Amino acid sequence: MEECSMDEFKDKVAIVTGGGSGIGQALCQELGQGGAIVVVASLHDDHATRVASAIMQNGGRAHAVSVDVSNEEGVRQLIDETVSEYGQLDYLFNNAGVAIFGDARDLTLEQWRHEFEVNLYGVLYGTVFAYPIMVRQGFGHIVNTASGVGLLPFPLGAPYGTSKYAIVGLSLSLRLEGADLGVKVSAVCPGYVQTNLYQAMTTANLPREQMDKQLAQAIKVVDASQAARTILRGVLRNQAIIIFPAGMRLYWRVYRLFPRLIDHILVRQVRTLRKYRLNP
Repeated sequence: MEECSMDEFKDKVAIVTGGGSGIGQALCQELGQGGAIVVVASLHDDHATRVASAIMQNGGRAHAVSVDVSNEEGVRQLIDETVSEYGQLDYLFNNAGVAIFGDARDLTLEQWRHEFEVNLYGVLYGTVFAYPIMVRQGFGHIVNTASGVGLLPFPLGAPYGTSKYAIVGLSLSLRLEGADLGVKVSAVCPGYVQTNLYQAMTTANLPREQMDKQLAQAIKVVDASQAARTILRGVLRNQAIIIFPAGMRLYWRVYRLFPRLIDHILVRQVRTLRKYRLNP
């Protein structure tokens, strides 16, 4: 497969939401090393400042912005101010996200709503505001972080899986609309990446230690730096769906060919975890 050089990001303007930690932080670092102008956007101002400062100390160009991606006007302002300052927007990485796990009967509507406001609407706001700008420019790439579970069932994580399925649908649909307009769109669908997302996840009526144990049995745990490099290679190749690691790609292919097999495995996992519900 053709090799891609991170030097291709040199002098490109890139916004990364959720840039203060995890995959977002790793993306910012890799982009900074590649010579991009990095806008580190995070809900936590101190996290964004720390990441941006580290990039600049290593000779890169970056600045920090505090933004809540569930706030429509905040995202609009982030994008408008970036374009106003730099004159263009080459890349938007809609990466911020949260996770809640639990039996659907134990979840409140407010928990579902919060998941959608951050994971789905945060991506939607960024996409809707950046897309027309990129169309006018005649270039640009929107990279939306979904998940491997945006391609597969995710029982006991239905809000998370639902939001990620929606991101995949949005990305693949808009990709075809933007094809003749110079705008590229990709969906990122990783397996289990070791990030703060899982450390900060909420569990509903399930003991946290059991969820951690379940996640530890993932096909392969990928560290954030490795994930970022894989994502950026996929972006440079303009892949529609950037799915990794290899085990996750295999799992997806098996599901497409033998869905009943995967369904059987997942139902068994649900039955196992349900034994630990705190209030049966």
